[in-house]
Amino acid sequence: MAAQRDKIKLRSTGLKQNGESTGYFRTTTKNKKKTTEKIKKMCFDPRAYNPETGKKGMHVLFEETKLS
Repeated sequence: MAAQRDKIKLRSTGLKQNGESTGYFRTTTKNKKKTTEKIKKMCFDPRAYNPETGKKGMHVLFEETKLS
């Protein structure tokens, strides 16, 4: 029997200019038998405020959360 792949949500840790969370997320699947730990991945968040450039959009850490 093939391994079960479960849908997961990767939520951005990026912040808006006022310090609130951007609320941006991505969805993907993972094999829970082979990957038991939570996924953390650097991805682009178009809503995150970049203080170096003063513009929106930067690469931030995305962390796995439960898909409701």
